[in-house]
Amino acid sequence: MAKILGAILAVILVAVLLIKLKQKPDIVVDKNYQPLSVTIPAFGSDGKIPERYSGNGEDISPAMQLSDLDSDVVSLAVIMDDIDHPLMGVYNHWVIWNLPVQQVISEAIPHGPSVPELSGASQGVGYGKHRYRGPKPPFGSHRYKYHVFALNKKLTLETTSKKEELLAAMEGHIVQYGSVIGEYPGD
Repeated sequence: MAKILGAILAVILVAVLLIKLKQKPDIVVDKNYQPLSVTIPAFGSDGKIPERYSGNGEDISPAMQLSDLDSDVVSLAVIMDDIDHPLMGVYNHWVIWNLPVQQVISEAIPHGPSVPELSGASQGVGYGKHRYRGPKPPFGSHRYKYHVFALNKKLTLETTSKKEELLAAMEGHIVQYGSVIGEYPGD
């Protein structure tokens, strides 16, 4: 019996180590990017994400306010990740790019690969969908990071693209970067 328990524990330990090795890290940000001031009025920095913006509520994207946009900025991109996923480390929920340059990214961005209301912005595949997928952790409280990139060009990417393809396409074209972290459910 002890040998069987030992073997089971060894298998579990190996599985946990493999999962940890495959965990994805958070986005590494170049210190040379100009800072971009990003706020999300619905919850502020390090605040509690209201249920409305979660998978338990209306599951809509929150409005984001940007300030100090550089005159060289041509388009915007947003990536939203769960940075506390127990198995993946970082789990992507949303990718959108070619947003027009604007001071406020509106809330409740429509679903779909293309967003005509936002000058044809494109939503790739995050959380398996072409849309914002709000927080809905299976247990506990998780932190969610909203990354905003100000770019010096519009990107040519298929709408089947995921976070990794978006990051690769933005390389060398990021003028400014800012982020906000919120917690859900948070107490």
